[in-house]
Amino acid sequence: IPQHLCRTHFRLLQMFMSVLHKIPFTLTKGSPFQLSLEKLQEVSHRLRRDMTRGLGKHSHHNAPVKMLPTFVRATPDGTEKGDFLALDLGGTHFRVLHVRVVEEEQKVLKMDSQICTIPTDMMLGPGQQLFDHIAACLGDFISSRNLKGQTLPLGFTFSFPCEQKEIDKSILIRWTKGFKCSGVEGEDVVKLLKEAIQRRGDYEIGTVAMVNDTVGTMMSCGYRDQSCEIGMIIGTGTNACYMEEMKNVKRVEGEDGRMCINTEWGGFGDDGSLKDIQTTFDVMVDEASVNPGVHIFEKMISGMYLGEIVRLLLVKLTEDKFLFSGQASETLLMPGSFETNVIYPFISEHSLENVEHILTKLGLKWDEVDARVVRVCCDTISSRSARLCAAALAAITNRIRNNRKLGHLKTTVGVDGTVYKKHPNFGEELQATVRLLAPACHITFMVSEDGSGKGAAMVTAVAQRLAPACICTLYMPLY
Repeated sequence: IPQHLCRTHFRLLQMFMSVLHKIPFTLTKGSPFQLSLEKLQEVSHRLRRDMTRGLGKHSHHNAPVKMLPTFVRATPDGTEKGDFLALDLGGTHFRVLHVRVVEEEQKVLKMDSQICTIPTDMMLGPGQQLFDHIAACLGDFISSRNLKGQTLPLGFTFSFPCEQKEIDKSILIRWTKGFKCSGVEGEDVVKLLKEAIQRRGDYEIGTVAMVNDTVGTMMSCGYRDQSCEIGMIIGTGTNACYMEEMKNVKRVEGEDGRMCINTEWGGFGDDGSLKDIQTTFDVMVDEASVNPGVHIFEKMISGMYLGEIVRLLLVKLTEDKFLFSGQASETLLMPGSFETNVIYPFISEHSLENVEHILTKLGLKWDEVDARVVRVCCDTISSRSARLCAAALAAITNRIRNNRKLGHLKTTVGVDGTVYKKHPNFGEELQATVRLLAPACHITFMVSEDGSGKGAAMVTAVAQRLAPACICTLYMPLY
C-alpha cells in the first residue's frame, strides 16, 4: 500500500481484504480467489486424470476434457513453401488471409488480410446464414486481392470444440464463446463452408486443412523453434494442444510416432470437479451464459468472462457499502458493462487518466480509495486466472515428461490470445507459477505471430508436404 495513503484509507483497504476472505458465498476455505500452491497442484492432478480419460477408446465419450485427435502428425521442417488462403473464425470477428511460405528464407509471410465483423444476431441465428457470411467475406477478399482464377489451398481455423475425423472433416461438438447458431452442432463444418462457397459459384478453393487455433499457434511457432510442441490460447476463450505419443491415443489406430491433441481444456470442470474452487460469482457467470454448465474452466479464466466476474464482485462490495459509498450506478448493474479490456488500465501503473475515465463513464461517484480497491479486485481475479492457467499447463508439461520418461524436459510453448498479450502481469505470473508446479520442466514461452492465420497455412503446407501419404488416410479414428 503506497505510503502516502492516510490511515483511514489503510483501514478501508484492510476492510476490503477482509471481505475477500469473508464473502459468504464461497465454497472454499479462506480467500475464494487466492488459491494455494497445494490447491493448484491438486487442480493440475485432476486435469491430468481427465486427460487420460479423454484419450481412452471408451472413456472419452463422457470425458469433460475431450482430448481430440487433430490428425496433425508432424511439425514444420523448413521445406514448406507456396501460397495459401487462411480463414480464422474464433470470436466476434472473422479474418481472411493470404499467406506465403518462403522456403529459402524460412519465413511465413502474411501478404494481406481482411477482418469481417460477425453481428450478434448472426452468432445466434441459422448456421447457413453464418457460413454464407464467411463465404461472402472470402469471395470479396479473393476478388479485391486479384486472386481469382487461382485455386489456393485453404487452412480453416475454427476455434470451437470439434471431433476431427480427418484433416478436412471436422464435426462441431458444441458452440462456445457466445455462439449458438442452429443446424451446425453435429455437422461437418468444412462441408458447410464448401456448400456456402458452391452456393455463390463465383470462385473455387483447393484442399482444406481444418485447424484449431491452438494447433495453428503451435505450428506458427514451430516453424521458428522446432522444440515447440505445445500451443496455448488465452484470449476470448482458452485452450491448449500438445504432441502426444500415438500409443496413448486409443481412439486412433497406430502405435508409432506422435499426434497433436487438441485438449479442449475449457471443458475441464464440466463434470463438477471444480466445484470446490468455484465462487458464487463464477456460478452467476455460468448461469447467465448462453451455455450454462459447459466450459466451466474457460468461464473462470478467459477474456470473455473475467470482466464480468470483476463486475459482479464490485456490485457485491458496493451493496455491502465497501465501495462507492454504497451507491451502484445503473451502468455498473448492467451485465457486460465491465469488459475484460477495462481490467488492464487498472493494473497498469501508468494509466491513472484511463482509470478516471472508466469509473466516470460507468456513472460512479468515486474517490482514490475506490479506484485502488477496484484495482485490487482486477488484480485478484486476473491472478487467479493466470495461476489456474499455469496449473493446466503444468499438467501438460508433466505429462509429456512422464510419457518420455525424462528426468528433465525442455520445451517451448507457443502462446496467443489478447489476455496473455495485453494484460500487464498475466504472462509473468503464469510463468512464475508453472515453474513451481512443474519444476523438472524448462519451458520457453514464444508469442505466436498470427497462429490462427500463418499457423493455419503452415498446417496446410505440412499436410501437402506429407502427401500422397496423407496423415488423414494413414490414421483412422476408432468409434
